[in-house]
Amino acid sequence: MSSKSIKLAKRVSTARPARARLPVDQVVLGNCLTELARLPAASIDLVFADPPYNLQLAGDLLRPNNTRVDGVDQAWDKFSSLADYDRFTHAWLAECRRILKPDGAAWLIGSYHNVFRLGAALQDQGFWILNDVIWRKTNPMPNFRGRRFTNAHETLIWAAHSARSRYTFNYEAMKALNDDIQMRSDWLFPICSGPERLKDDGGRKAHPTQKPEALLHRLVLASTNRGDIILDPFFGTGTTGAVARRLGRHWIGIEQDPDYAKAARERIGRVEPLSASALETARSKRAEPRIPFGTIIELGMLQPGMTLFDPSAVIRAEVKADGTLSCRGAQGSIHKLGAHVQGLSACNGWTFWHYHSGGALQPIDLLREQARHHLGLAPVPQ
Repeated sequence: MSSKSIKLAKRVSTARPARARLPVDQVVLGNCLTELARLPAASIDLVFADPPYNLQLAGDLLRPNNTRVDGVDQAWDKFSSLADYDRFTHAWLAECRRILKPDGAAWLIGSYHNVFRLGAALQDQGFWILNDVIWRKTNPMPNFRGRRFTNAHETLIWAAHSARSRYTFNYEAMKALNDDIQMRSDWLFPICSGPERLKDDGGRKAHPTQKPEALLHRLVLASTNRGDIILDPFFGTGTTGAVARRLGRHWIGIEQDPDYAKAARERIGRVEPLSASALETARSKRAEPRIPFGTIIELGMLQPGMTLFDPSAVIRAEVKADGTLSCRGAQGSIHKLGAHVQGLSACNGWTFWHYHSGGALQPIDLLREQARHHLGLAPVPQ
């Protein structure tokens, strides 16, 4: 990074340009520090950043047949020192945290060259790290020199604006995407190749580090909602914008290279957004209106004096008029009594306790859903 860029990074923290209106669904051509400083505070739902990796290559990388590997050797990935890189990282991360909403979050991706510095800088800026996710590549580039392990993964860091943030996590959607198994933090995707890989007029890669759309699809679906605004300060050829447009999200891309920006605009212009019905995802129970068990009693769905059972019908509890249960001399809420009779510290009483209906045992959670419909807090099932 040049001394001129370092001075710019220092200057934006003391003398900010006039704030601009949010350039939603646009590619902004310019220096990321300058353009981030123009954006209003607390206006962005999610930041996805694929910053320079600072590879610091000492020379050309050659294959065994002596052909040159088309790696990252552009000026934007070169910094004079690690301290120079750290100053730049802290500068753009500070701006990203300023423009994020209090309940917003950020995803950063990096390799072993820079990801540890990114993680430390995130924590220094006040972000709260939620997960590190390993993107394991199905088709990584081999280690041609045979002196190290094949570098077959990159690391993503997911961080909330702060420890108090009520960040978005579409847990049920991720579980559904993974055949009803809880999504893990190791993701298997191929690197960007084939028709998805953008080429320039000479048939070469339009961008050396273009990320696969599948990777962005998962993280956008996991951590945003329809209509949210996603900002990418290192937009490149626009993978973030293409995925955001397809999934019904808004986007802002900042890119300093005119050729990359042009390719991104053309690429995103070809994207067909999915229909609203196609974008419906599995609903989170945490986001649904709260229904106390006492409401089930008040609505007459269960009567005081009725018996509830555990799933195997071995344990019995009596329903009380105040919405508590009693069993074996103990009395408490559906959750506390459920934990007590099992000798556990916690219990989800809605799924533990069952009632007789139609000759079979049914979880009382079904009554909670019926209560939401009865009270007009949920759409009536078709």
